[in-house]
Amino acid sequence: MKYRHLATPIGDLLVAGDDDGLRIIGFPQGKGRIEPEADWVRDDNAFDDVETQLGEYFAGKRKHFELKLAPSGTDFQLAVLDALQQIPYGETCSYSDIATRIGKPKAVRAVGAANGRNPLPIVIPCHRVIGANGSLTGFGGGIDTKRFLLELEQAR
Repeated sequence: MKYRHLATPIGDLLVAGDDDGLRIIGFPQGKGRIEPEADWVRDDNAFDDVETQLGEYFAGKRKHFELKLAPSGTDFQLAVLDALQQIPYGETCSYSDIATRIGKPKAVRAVGAANGRNPLPIVIPCHRVIGANGSLTGFGGGIDTKRFLLELEQAR
């Protein structure tokens, strides 16, 4: 797998993938921090499309991504990731909403767990999922990063 770091307003993101597509976005801090594995190859010329589209997103010029994605997960986790991609830019929803969208209305906790293991945050917008009471819940890049992303989208 190839990887590189991309400078963003929330710090240097690690992006990694292979011929199948982008597989990982890792934050610079928090539980979403990812270190390259020993067999990964650094390639600072890879992922130009990711760099461009993330730059456009952070500049407020991109509301959805058009990247070749290759997230891994169970069928349930992939269904959650697909539902996350349907949340419109600048909007939020609850874990319960996602559970209902995937036809598993009682699987709220499982949706939360799948959301929490999203390998492609920002591009698959798990930051748009909040608590049923409107509170900001956990986020791999930290609550401050989640707040930043939501405020960025609200400002546009």
